[in-house]
Amino acid sequence: MPLTTRLLSCALLLITLNIEADEVVQIEVGETEQDARLPLAELQLFAQVFEQIRSSYVEEIDDKTLLENAIVGLLAELDPHSSFLRKESFEELQEQTSGEFGGIGIEIGMEGGFVKVISPIDDTPASRAGIEPGDLIIKLNDQTVQGMSINDAINIMRGEKGSTLSLTIARENNDGPLNFTLTRDIISVQSVRHRWLEPGFGYVRIAQFQMNTGAEFKESLSELTSADQALQGLVLDLRNNPGGLLPASVEVADAIIDNGLIVYTEGRAPSSNNRFSATPGDMLEGIPIIVLINGGTASASEIVAGAIQDHHRGVILGTDSFGKGSVQTILPLKDGRAIKLTTARYYTPNGRSIQAVSIKPDIQVERAEIRALKNTYQVREANLNKHLSAASRKSTEKKPDSKAITADNQLYEALNLLKGLKILSNKTVSNK
Repeated sequence: MPLTTRLLSCALLLITLNIEADEVVQIEVGETEQDARLPLAELQLFAQVFEQIRSSYVEEIDDKTLLENAIVGLLAELDPHSSFLRKESFEELQEQTSGEFGGIGIEIGMEGGFVKVISPIDDTPASRAGIEPGDLIIKLNDQTVQGMSINDAINIMRGEKGSTLSLTIARENNDGPLNFTLTRDIISVQSVRHRWLEPGFGYVRIAQFQMNTGAEFKESLSELTSADQALQGLVLDLRNNPGGLLPASVEVADAIIDNGLIVYTEGRAPSSNNRFSATPGDMLEGIPIIVLINGGTASASEIVAGAIQDHHRGVILGTDSFGKGSVQTILPLKDGRAIKLTTARYYTPNGRSIQAVSIKPDIQVERAEIRALKNTYQVREANLNKHLSAASRKSTEKKPDSKAITADNQLYEALNLLKGLKILSNKTVSNK
């Protein structure tokens, strides 16, 4: 193929990303000023580099691979969340948003050439092994990660159930790298779970925003509000929730916000400018809510937390969120491939962009393990000689899930805050 013909082919490919030829001509000679300003000098440079690699590189590389690598480079240089999805990666992404896929169970991004853990997914090999948000993966199976694309890293981490994967991780405030060996499993993400913390106080955990998350969240609220015991307060746990589908986050926020704006997005394309508002009605009818967040709370989960905070619908408790305030759109291409492209920024109802800034909790509570202090010298009533025995009357009060609560100080603080809000509410009513 002559160089001039190849130049034209490369130019059309870069402009259209696999749009058909008749559509290419229409775009290239379009009436808008932007369409007319094609970077011909840069495209010519690209063609020259392409020809030099094709003819002089030490090993022969077919044209298809070179062009695909060029597309990968185009997207990789934009931001950490834009990428080219080969057929396998596109299929895996579709599996992930539907709730089941194979691997170790982490949401990742890129930072400084390394793979950064945004969040481990609940009850997966990664979470059970102790992988934490913010960990930097520097080696996968003894292969250095620096220089890999995010898709290359994902392909290494995915594998058959029962196979093993070794990770070397750099963790902040740790003296040296940490080594983990994980056994891959089928990752079935249960998006929403709920339970009672104590009589009257419920707990809902959202692990990830998937296609059915909104419906599952509403079902959890219905079960809690229709139980024999009256719901007096709710803890909504969004910690280590890496995000997911924007419509699912809007549906969750809509269930507990009575009216008003939930989130809006702004981008260069008209289709990227959208406003999402709550429909009238609050399933909890004003019942107090505490929202738990941390550094693994990202993207769609930050939309929910930001909307609740701006509407003063609940109290945000925990640590600063991840700070991902951008929206990615999946744009399918032919042959089963796609691009994941950052197309917009999102803003909370008050106009805040949390991109690289984070949702700041109303009450800052660092995560720490609560341990009972043993003091052999402490004297209690039970230690006194001839102390009275406890009354034998049977208590009808249901015991709280003390193990789950006391092992998690942030949850413990959230429950205590809900109790305090309930007491204040009762006093306000009695004084009227």
